Amino acid sequence: MSLLVGVSFFSLLLAVFAFMRRPKGAEGDSELLAQQLVELGRAHSELAGRLAQMDENQNRAQHAVSERLQTQERAITKTLDERLSLFSHRMGEGLLEQTKSTAKQMSTLAERLAVIDTAQKNIMDLSQQMVSLQDILSNKQTRGAFGEVQLEMLVTNALPPSAYSFQATLSNTKRVDCLLQLPNPPGSICIDSKFPLESYNALQAAQTDQDKVLATRTFKADVLKHIKDISEKYILAGETAESALMFLPSESIYAELHANFTDVVEKSYKAKVWIVSPTTLMATLNTVRAVLKDARMREEAGRIQKEVMTLLEDVDRLDKRVENLDKHFLQSAKDIRDIQITTGKITKRGERIEEIQLGAHSPAEELATPPNRIESEGAG
Repeated sequence: MSLLVGVSFFSLLLAVFAFMRRPKGAEGDSELLAQQLVELGRAHSELAGRLAQMDENQNRAQHAVSERLQTQERAITKTLDERLSLFSHRMGEGLLEQTKSTAKQMSTLAERLAVIDTAQKNIMDLSQQMVSLQDILSNKQTRGAFGEVQLEMLVTNALPPSAYSFQATLSNTKRVDCLLQLPNPPGSICIDSKFPLESYNALQAAQTDQDKVLATRTFKADVLKHIKDISEKYILAGETAESALMFLPSESIYAELHANFTDVVEKSYKAKVWIVSPTTLMATLNTVRAVLKDARMREEAGRIQKEVMTLLEDVDRLDKRVENLDKHFLQSAKDIRDIQITTGKITKRGERIEEIQLGAHSPAEELATPPNRIESEGAG
């Protein structure tokens, strides 16, 4: 807009400059030029008015555009604020959920770490216990005590207190680890809980073939000697059963004997010494409990039979007394019938006496009554 005004103003200046530089003697042209200047001034005024109007229209348009832009800006700003607020809210909720999830996962992780720590502690305790167990099993006396404790736990859990005794002394002054007190047959059964573990450990530790052969021979000899000792000490005729039990506190030794030393197991059968592990001993104790239960049932059956015989005697005695009572009832019924007959006769005689008192019969009729009739009535 200002550029157009400047151009028009520059044209007017050129016209004025041309009028001033006209040559002398050109008066006719001066009028024409003056007229042109007037028209040019008027055109310039119109142009200035138009330019002012255009400037005003442009200002209005700019103002409207500015307001529209401000409105759009405010709308965009509001929309952006709303979206930013929504995004912030969602972001906050997401962060909160993520924080909660992370906290929950951290809590779960802490619990799992605590469980792992507890398990690790238990493993360490178990390792120490295993070391202690190895120390126990390496000593003959402590190993025997360990076997006795395990035997005692199995027996006490399976049988009633009246069915066993520990460290019982036999008639040959030998003390057995456990004595199962069963009725005859089979009689009391002795259980020995000691075992030569050194030769078994030597067998397991053997590396060369020569060491294995020597360890096998030693292990077999020790087991057979132990079987012989049990047979001689704990099988007594008339006092104990015809067999005894050798308790092994280890399933691995039991499996080793039955897998690789079947001849030793057969010789134990011939010596009537049964080799048992914790598992097979529990089965044996269950059988013993069944035998005790059967013996108890037979004992109770004898008592029941005796009570039944006494009951039958009482029933027979009751039957005789009921028979006697029945006889008394029959005699009482007969006496009652006789009493009823006598009372009937008394009633009839009373009626006759009453008729006499009321004058139902004349004195002549009374005198005419046959004597035999009076006698017969009196006999009744």
